[in-house]
Amino acid sequence: MNLRPASNTDSEQIKSVVFTALKEYGLKPDSDSTDKDLDSIEERYFSNNGFFGVIEIENVIIATVGLYKVNENTCELRKMYSLKSQRGKGLGKSIMEFALFKAKELGYSRVILETASPLKEAIGLYKKYGFKEFNSEHLSARCDQAFELHLK
Repeated sequence: MNLRPASNTDSEQIKSVVFTALKEYGLKPDSDSTDKDLDSIEERYFSNNGFFGVIEIENVIIATVGLYKVNENTCELRKMYSLKSQRGKGLGKSIMEFALFKAKELGYSRVILETASPLKEAIGLYKKYGFKEFNSEHLSARCDQAFELHLK
């Protein structure tokens, strides 16, 4: 797996992966709100003690993952998606392990995430890695669940 840091030049390909995956699960992309962070990855993630990564095959982005700073101790796992053709191959597990390692490396002790019920495979992965449901103060419009993990 070759996961590399994304840049603003990757934005359109990243949106394509994220929006395609959302639509496959009956969820609506929201370029004006929930997904606005994809317009300026470098500013929203890297300039704010976060990270956004992509996996490519032959210069085509096939998967994405972001870590977004919430506060000094907590980051949010965001935009963890892959193309349908790449699912079921262990990619999610590899991305999750990388994201948790990177969150620790960035100094976070807690990772939170929001998700939606149709994303059953993703929810299963989160639970496998020890994420527990919690009541979030705010959920984005397309999400109906929140999970957290305290890092060791």
